[in-house]
This record gives sequence, structure tokens and C-alpha cells, in this order.
Amino acid sequence: MATLDEATLALQQLKQRIAEYDYHYYVLDDPLVSDNEYDGVYRELLSLEQQHPHLITADSPSQRVGGLALAAFESVHHRQAMLSLNNAFSEQELEAFDRRVREGTGEAEVVYAVEPKFDGLAITLTYEYGIFVQGATRGDGYTGENVTHNLKTIRAIPTRLALNQPPALLEVRGEVLMLKKDFEKLNQQQAIAGGKLFANPRNAAAGSLRQLDSSITAKRPLHFFAYGLGASEGIPALHSHAEAMQYLADLRFPVTPLRAVKTGAEGLRDYYAEIGEKRGSLPFDIDGVVYKVNAFELQETLGFVSRAPRWAIAHKFPAEEAVTMVEDITVQVGRTGAITPVARLKPVFVGGVTVTNATLHNEDELRRKDIHIGDTVVVRRAGDVIPEVVSVKPELRPADARLFVMPAVCPECGSHIVRPQDEAVARCTGGLICPAQRKQAITHFASRRAMDIEGLGEKLVDQLVASHLVSHLDDVYRLDLPTLAGLERMAEKSAQNVLDAIEKSKQATLPRFIYALGIRNVGEATAKDLAQYFGNLDALMDADVETLMQVNDVGPVVAEAAYQFFQEPHNREVIAAMRALGVHWSDMPRKNQSALFAGKTFVLTGTLPTLKRDQAQAMIEAAGGKVSGSVSAKTSYVVAGTEAGSKLEKALALDIPVLDEPAFMTMLQSSAGLIPPENEIDTLAETSSTQPGLF
Repeated sequence: MATLDEATLALQQLKQRIAEYDYHYYVLDDPLVSDNEYDGVYRELLSLEQQHPHLITADSPSQRVGGLALAAFESVHHRQAMLSLNNAFSEQELEAFDRRVREGTGEAEVVYAVEPKFDGLAITLTYEYGIFVQGATRGDGYTGENVTHNLKTIRAIPTRLALNQPPALLEVRGEVLMLKKDFEKLNQQQAIAGGKLFANPRNAAAGSLRQLDSSITAKRPLHFFAYGLGASEGIPALHSHAEAMQYLADLRFPVTPLRAVKTGAEGLRDYYAEIGEKRGSLPFDIDGVVYKVNAFELQETLGFVSRAPRWAIAHKFPAEEAVTMVEDITVQVGRTGAITPVARLKPVFVGGVTVTNATLHNEDELRRKDIHIGDTVVVRRAGDVIPEVVSVKPELRPADARLFVMPAVCPECGSHIVRPQDEAVARCTGGLICPAQRKQAITHFASRRAMDIEGLGEKLVDQLVASHLVSHLDDVYRLDLPTLAGLERMAEKSAQNVLDAIEKSKQATLPRFIYALGIRNVGEATAKDLAQYFGNLDALMDADVETLMQVNDVGPVVAEAAYQFFQEPHNREVIAAMRALGVHWSDMPRKNQSALFAGKTFVLTGTLPTLKRDQAQAMIEAAGGKVSGSVSAKTSYVVAGTEAGSKLEKALALDIPVLDEPAFMTMLQSSAGLIPPENEIDTLAETSSTQPGLF
């Protein structure tokens, strides 16, 4: 236990630190420390004051509620104080709260109203005879800031109560906050405009509500949830917090659907666990749950301490932010080949778990945050989200801190790492041999629109990879009956069916095989364009970027991705191995660039008298044209059948030529040899990509 002199000095230092933190957090909206650091300092002060209660002074943070009102806003004196809540951080503290309530009320078991603890800005709304006349922040709990004009920009807050005989006075207490998705969008807009980035949704909401120009607040996506009543005159008799919340809901105030009524400490524990599980999926941030004695009569019996009500407590979740050190930075390879820098951290407890790694997203983000190996950083974890580094404490950077340099080759397979043009993410080019991408590559290769290997789905792929039976695509064609039949939940008949599908897939088409390779940004339509342009795989594999860009709809990003894929020796080796194992296809006649439909885009809509969609599409493509699923100014022709609908209407509105089936066939016949023989139409149609909504 500290001596009196030591305690006096320590308390003075702690009060100064907390005052500085409060000023930056509540007044300037620019927090100096994380919530976790603040709570640690505050609890240290409370512990010392409990040991030396005679040292508690009126200026202690334990004797006040919040921050000072901003001088720029008119001060508002609250009719009824907006006090803070005491916090519980453990199950033992929760049980102690329930015990105090039972002892204070004489009840054997207490009923509680429970709700999430929003991480926003507390406000009070004043209504006189049903008209919204004033809105204010909590401030120091007794005097707040008049932000009426700003609150009126929040559409969730009614300006008039939907009552024929509204009460003379109604004060509604609640929280202004910003949804997670809106916060991300706002920060993106701030970054583009070169403005200040907000640390979290709570700061964004507070900064938005405290704008002197309400037109700025109006542009910010703020939300509001009511959580209680203040002073009132002329409202119906209400006997509990649950009744008050229903009354607010009936008045069309937004109230949380997550509120509930629970009995005893066991009920509180269950609710804490339930909301904890939902926390990561909620659209807004919460930092705990709130327990309130439900009956107003019991609340009056319990009363208040100087800082908080005895009948309520906030049960905080484990800290979502913590401070630690970056011991190293490495990279992680994702299932699509994305290379993500990862901070290897000195272990720290945050968000309920011990965190040792945190994502740095990409090289640009790493540079923007100026993260060095050896830095002290703030780490955030919300729910089940992967931990991330929020910010750096540059003042604590050691002299030997080092910049991280992105590797040139993949740590998993040794393939080259490239960063595509106009993309933030670097990628491994070893798609067919990279262990990190193995399952994704095999599953895609076997999918219906690729090589169509029925039965070779995700579960079987997982087993094959886990058993080290398949490492690369060519290994699929080395599987035999005893091997497959020996797998868990794989009978001999099922194994034989898979082998038959594998054997059948050897007779491929060139577009299917190109698509099955999983080249980034190369979908079915692009694979078909590449096959038709080059005619055979070898020509495609040897093409440079400039040549690839001559293909219809292939731009620099796709051309670079295809070029890098085929330049990787490992990928060529896998392709060669599959061909040696019997995978084959017929070369395609190269698309006639001077054909009648070259450079033309068609849209098919409605039901044609004799042609199926795939047949019509195959004819158009054989004539050098392209089929699209939607009508635009770039559409050359619309081929319309019965029940054509909105696409036909749009074509007419844009003055695009419309053809029925006879006119379409006449156009084809006008160029000799463009209509394939009937037995070839179905073959061509099989390689056509199915586009929903064409008919």
C-alpha cells in the first residue's frame, strides 16, 4: 500500500493525466489514448482513492461525469442531471452489483431492463407540447451544449410528436452515433478531399454533431437511439424502464430491438454473452451492455452516489484497443494470391483474446500509417474481425526502427509478386502451384462452367489437399480408384463417378480450359475472346502485353494479368503436365476481324420463334460479334422475340435498330459462310457463356 505522501503525489499526477485526456477526447474530439489506456488510468485512480478516501477532492475525475461544454455553443442547464454509469469489467463485479441491489431493495431476486451500451455521444431532446424545442449534449452532466440545429438534421429524431394531446414537457435521453459502413464511407471521402480522418465512429459522430455550421452536420450520416426519459410533465403513469422504452417506441423514437428484461445475475450473464456473440455483426459499435433495475420504485429506493445511479451499471466488453509493439512485419498469401503485410506483435490482450498478429492491409496503407518495425502502435479488434493497427505512436519510435520492404517473390511458392496497374494489392503469380491458393485453384478448375468435373467439390478438394494427394491441377488426372475410395465418406461407386467425370473433362474446349486456369480478371467471356483471337493455347501463352491488348475488350489490367500468368514457369509446367496426361481440345478458327459483326454488340431479348438463346449467341460470335446482357448506347442491335419487355423499350428509346428473327437471319445470310452448319451450332453454343436475363 502506498504511503500518504506517495498516494498524494500519485493522485495529483493521475488527475492531471485524466484531465488532459478528457480535454482532448470530449472537447477537441482528438483522443490522445485508446479507451483501454484511459480505463486503466481511471481504475488506478479509483483504487488509490479507495485506499485513501480522505484524499478524495472535489476536482477528482471520480466526482464528475464528463467534459466541459464547448465555448462556441450556448450552454444548456439540464433539468435532470445526465449522470454517467459505473462500470463492471468482470463477472465478479457484475455479481457484486446484483448483491448490492438486492441488499438495498430487500428483494430476493431483481428484475432488470437490459440493452446494448452504444459507443456514441449522449444527448437529451426537449419537447414542449409535442414540439422539439431544444437538443443538448451531456457536457459535464449538469451543463451541456446547445446543438439543436444540428440535431434537427438527423431524420430519425422527430420534430413533432405524433400525439393529439402531447405532454407539456418531455425530455428524451439517447445516443447519437454513426453506423460502421457510413463511417468507412466518410473516411474514404475525407481521404479523397485531403481532410482529417476520424479514429472511430464515435469520434466521427461527435465531430459531426459539434459542427458550428449545421449544413456540414446535415451531410454526415448520423443516427439516433433513445434509451430513457429525463424530466417530464403530463406523460402517462409509467412504472418501469421497460414501459418507458415502449412508450418512446410508441412515440416513434428509434429504440434498440436488442433491449430485453432479465431476472437476477444469471439473466444478466446470459444477456452479456448473447450480445457479445452478436457484437461483431451489429451495424454500429457498442462497448458493453447496460443493466438497469427495471422498476422505478426500486430505482428511487436505491438512489444515487455522487457520480452515478446505484440502480444501473455498464458491463464493459474486453477492450477493443490496446497498445503494443511491432516486433516484425511479414507477408501472408491469401487464397486468391493477394499479398498482405502482417504485423507480428508483442502479445497483447485486446477484444477478449491475446493478439500476436495484425493485418496491415496493403503496402499503401502501411506507408500511409508510417509503420516501422519496432514501433509502438495502437491495435484494434472488434468482434471476430481480424485485428488491425490503428495508429502509430511516433514519439516512442526507437532509433533502430526499420522500414518494411515488400518481397519480390512469394514466400509460399517462390513465384514472382506483381502489383497490377491501378490496384492497391500485390499478388503472387503462381496461381497453379502456390500452396496458399491451392484449394481455390482446384475448386475453380473443377467447377461447372470450367472443366465441369462433377463430384469434385469443396469438401472433396479439402480432403485431397489435406491428405497431400493433390498439390497441383495435374495431380487431379493422376487419381485412381483405390486412392479415392479410401477417403472418408467416399464409397467405391462415388469414387468411380468422380473418376469418370475427370476422364470426361479431358475432352475440353479451349475457352473452357483457359477459363479453368483461373487467371485473374479472365472470366468466361474473356476466355472465349482470347481463344477465338489466338486460335490455340501456345499462341496465347507466347503473346506479349501489346498483342493481348488487341483482343476485344482486353485492357491493360487483363493483358498484364494474363501475360504474368503465362510467364511464370511453374504455371507452364502444370499446363504441360495436364496435356501430357491427356487433357486436350480442338484448336479454334481465329475470329474473322473483318466479319460482318466484328465490333458489333447485340442484346437478345424475348423468345425467338425457332432459335434458342445459346444458338443465337453462338451465331453472333461466329460472325465476329459480341452478346451483352443489357441495352446501352453502345448496343449495335437488339434481337427481339415475343414478350421482349423493358429491353425492347429501352432500345426504342435510344433509337437502336431492332431485329426480329427473320431479319437477324437475313443479316447473317448476307455474309456468305457466317451461319454454321446446324450440327455445329450446338457445339458453338456449348462454349458460350450463359448470361442471365438475355431473354
